[in-house]
This record gives sequence, structure tokens and C-alpha cells, in this order.
Amino acid sequence: MIRVGVMVSGGGTNLQAILDAVDAGKITNASIEVVISNKKDAYALERAKKHNIAAVAVSPKDYETREEFNKALIETTDSYNLDLIVLAGFLVVLPKEFVQKYEGRIINIHPSLIPSFCGDGFYGLHVHEAALARGVKVTGATVHFVDEGTDTGPIIYQKAVEILPDDTPEVLQKRVMEQAEWKILPEAINAIANGSVKF
Repeated sequence: MIRVGVMVSGGGTNLQAILDAVDAGKITNASIEVVISNKKDAYALERAKKHNIAAVAVSPKDYETREEFNKALIETTDSYNLDLIVLAGFLVVLPKEFVQKYEGRIINIHPSLIPSFCGDGFYGLHVHEAALARGVKVTGATVHFVDEGTDTGPIIYQKAVEILPDDTPEVLQKRVMEQAEWKILPEAINAIANGSVKF
């Protein structure tokens, strides 16, 4: 049984997809030990509490320097003795020492088909706005291991989603979540937990 921590910044829809997959037996050999957010009011923390999972906020606002926040984030994560860290809409750049310490044990979900529309500045609705502005016909989502670059780690799974003529960024974001993100993120966790995917 691997110990999993999920890091989030907002509502936690990807977290909910993970929790639902655990409940449905689609993720096996994995225990969600903690949900960590950089925002104290993130609804994702409420989702964790409803599942009797530790819900912890580590906010940069509580620390005078970025170094102090980084140290607290690492110490908090360390205290749960995690085998896998899942970034499910965590909008904080992880400190280099964090990435190095947990090398091969951090995965991220990104709302595009990497290498398209990824890297610095491409997060949330910005990704979908860029895809629509470029006029691409297909987008999707990618689960990848995290390295020291932005969205540059080894790809685990990708799933394509069609773009429709009257899509807005919001409509496209919802479809990418429902058709891709909520499917491949639980699949990746299950594959890692059961040894079929390794860094």
C-alpha cells in the first residue's frame, strides 16, 4: 500500500475524481494520507475532511520569506512519509530542493497535450484560451512526472479531447476535465501504486 499526498490550490475537482476512484475500487494499493493546500480557504480541504483525510494548509502568507514557506512545505510533506505526491491543480512552483528530495515520486496533471500549451504561464484557463486562440482542433490533458523544469518531466498518460466550433475557454476547460483529467489522473495513480509505471 503506497502512501499518497495530494496538493491543491482550489476547488479540488481532480482530488474528487481521485477520491471517487478510490471509493469505486479503480485505484487500489494506495491510501490518500493528506491533502495539502497553499490556500486556507480552498474547498479541496473540505473534500478531504469529508473523507476523513488530513487537510493541511501551508500558506505563503504565513511566512516572511519564500525560503521559510518552502521549508515549511517540505517539513509538512515529510511528516506524512509519502510514497507519491500528486499535484492536482497546485499553483505554486515547487522549490528545487522539494523536487530533488522527491524525485520520481511527484506527478502532475496538465490541461493540454504536452508539449503544446505548457510551461511558464500556462495554467488554468490560460491554457484553454491559448488553444482556442491558436485554432487547434484537438486538445486534452497530460499526466507527467515532475522534474525541475515546468511541465518537462516524463509523460505517463495523455488523452485527447475534441475542440468544438463554439467552445469558450470555460466550456473547453470543463470538457477537458470531464473527458480527460478525471480519467487519466486516477489511472496514473493506480498504475504507479501497482508497479506498472515507474519513473
